[in-house]
Amino acid sequence: MPADSSDQFRDTPAVGPVILLGAPGAGKGTQAMMIAARYGVPQISTGDILRINVARGTELGKKADPLMKSGQLVPDELMLPMVGERLRQPDCQRGYILDGFPRTVGQAEWLDDYLETATFGERKMAPVVISIKVGYNQLLQRLTGRRSCPVDGKIYNIYFQPPQKEGVCDSCGAQLVQRKDDKEEVISERLKSYESQTLPLVEYYRRRDRLCQLNGEQPVDRLTAEIFAILEGAAAATER
Repeated sequence: MPADSSDQFRDTPAVGPVILLGAPGAGKGTQAMMIAARYGVPQISTGDILRINVARGTELGKKADPLMKSGQLVPDELMLPMVGERLRQPDCQRGYILDGFPRTVGQAEWLDDYLETATFGERKMAPVVISIKVGYNQLLQRLTGRRSCPVDGKIYNIYFQPPQKEGVCDSCGAQLVQRKDDKEEVISERLKSYESQTLPLVEYYRRRDRLCQLNGEQPVDRLTAEIFAILEGAAAATER
């Protein structure tokens, strides 16, 4: 597992657990990278946790491996112990960003129970839950407008960041391509599925007065500044 980064970020406030909610294309990945770079906390993905356990041949990994290979969801009785083990690693002591977890109210309840006994240094910290809201039409443009260069991997968007010449990479002149899962019919289903699955989770955190809802259509740097202010406000409140 990654090494503890507390020395490097000694003068940076610990932020505790951070949960980012938002539809595909809302910008969660970009904001997670910003948070990780500023506060020196890891971005924890359930997909990475599963792959590590399978690669290491842990007992839980051995049970999860055939399910993953057959395209089935890994049940909570296997997933949750793996998540708990990851959160106990030294690099999580100052906080972490959860990527793709929790996905259900049951997982959120498990996380709350876990955090009742977990500590960050000498403090207990509830999760900071940030929902990044972007309108449906904007999400469609962000996702269906994506084009990538098959040679150098550079990403464009025909609506917001088009290439200088239509359909051609600025760097190498290769023909840009659109991924199959960025087609409008696929994206539309993904967005509907996300909305139906995530609404109960949003309401769960709203009822507990933990949900911070931000406008994901504003400039990226402004959104980042708002997120930093929320995290540092939460950390300061815990110190008092």
